[in-house]
Amino acid sequence: MNFDSGIDFLKQTVHTLMSADSPTGFTQSALDQAEALVQSIGYPTRRTRKGNLVVSIEGRDESRRVGMCAHLDTLGLMVRSITDQGRLMFTALGAPLLPSLEGEYCRIYTKSGACYTGTILSLSPAIHVFPDASTRPRDEKNMAVTLDELVHSKEDVLALGIRPGDFICFDPKTTFTERGYLKSRFIDDKGSVSLLITLLKLMKDANVKPRFHTEISFTVYEEVGHGASAIFEDVEELLVVDMGCVGDDLTCTEEQVSICAKDSCGPYDYGMVSRLVQLAEENNVDFALDIYPRYSSDASAYWHSGHDTPAALIGPGVYGSHGMERTHLHGLLNTMKLAALYLDLA
Repeated sequence: MNFDSGIDFLKQTVHTLMSADSPTGFTQSALDQAEALVQSIGYPTRRTRKGNLVVSIEGRDESRRVGMCAHLDTLGLMVRSITDQGRLMFTALGAPLLPSLEGEYCRIYTKSGACYTGTILSLSPAIHVFPDASTRPRDEKNMAVTLDELVHSKEDVLALGIRPGDFICFDPKTTFTERGYLKSRFIDDKGSVSLLITLLKLMKDANVKPRFHTEISFTVYEEVGHGASAIFEDVEELLVVDMGCVGDDLTCTEEQVSICAKDSCGPYDYGMVSRLVQLAEENNVDFALDIYPRYSSDASAYWHSGHDTPAALIGPGVYGSHGMERTHLHGLLNTMKLAALYLDLA
């Protein structure tokens, strides 16, 4: 299978999915985009009651079923309250790195379907005015959204239809550089969703099937801990495809696929991890084996919901997670190659 032939489709898919706002709990647009892409390739889809998108793929041997998943939901914000001056105080969805949001443009979606724009700023936003402009904490108590509307009071904002509970979405700023870097928010985990959809296209183009029947789920509540709690019941293994970590005390780079041996919820299945390492070594896939103490994945949600299923985790190395993130095409392609090896395509 020629993985390089899928690069243009991968880039296009990344841009398509990144352009659809999808903070956890508000994922309909991204779900529609992902579903349309998968169906256009020629695979059937279904949705669970919680909104997870599931793709069923016939295997060469239908006697065994395996699962894969990646998550479509992203980090975001929600209106918590409205100040007397007409600014929007917010609460975080997931764990965005709040200082990285200062100065970001955003969109506010109301329950009636209206959309307004604004800017996320410190409550001391001007060096010429506030003595603590550079030192004030950047957190939920000290940051707010300034609306691009003629509002000067809480009543003015309420008149627009904006209420607590409305979603605030910020720009991903998605860019591919000439040197192959992908710079964007939400590479965690739309990068992995994009590479799995690209793998589906390459499979269809090459007319190959996985060894076993495969169920792939794109989940929508991973960032708040219960994305994969209910996706499919009868798979014998689950391979989670999420971001790999790059940083202090870790070996993974942005050009590699990460195989995670253990995260904050404990070790991944020893047999699956060992098999993934062997597949990578035998097929010259550039990989790293690491431990992530400040990390959890959809495997944890799947296990905690009572599933008796071994699970493992792989993903492209991502620098600057939950802020302005970066990875490389090599990392995305190495992850795609290892996923293909796991599926034993032929």
